[in-house]
Amino acid sequence: MKDILEGKRILVVDDEVDIVESLKEIFDMCEVDIATSYDEAKDLLLKNSYDATILDIMGVKGMELLEIATKRKIPSLMLTAHGMSLDTLSNSLKMGAKMFIPKDRMHEIDQYVRELLVAKEKGMDIPIEWFKKLSAFFESRFGKDWKERDREFWEEFEKKIYLSQEEDDSER
Repeated sequence: MKDILEGKRILVVDDEVDIVESLKEIFDMCEVDIATSYDEAKDLLLKNSYDATILDIMGVKGMELLEIATKRKIPSLMLTAHGMSLDTLSNSLKMGAKMFIPKDRMHEIDQYVRELLVAKEKGMDIPIEWFKKLSAFFESRFGKDWKERDREFWEEFEKKIYLSQEEDDSER
């Protein structure tokens, strides 16, 4: 069975050269463009078409790049270490990010991008598995009541992803 990643075009943006090089190696079955600055990434986003983007939040104006990618209907995964906060998590999702992954889970990122692409093919807005996998991480990072701080958003978010999952299940 063919890997859904094979031949996909992905833009990886991070100001840390070792991170973009590691991601390029992880996604060796894809066509990967890399950018280490906001301007470089913006130019690539505006002139090329991508199946997905992986955007760092800090150092490259990741939220601004997310806005461009979302307008161009390119699914984006946010990858961060220093920008790992409850506000950046919820704000990036509100702005259209499909996933929010801590850099210490980067070794699993190919799995997350696969989920993102499968969901895109099925017409699902946000894949649910990443959120399930990382809920314990978010709880340990932000506290047991982390969703209570923006209850309305998280209730709507969970409804949206679970409805998307139910639609996918009913099509099987």
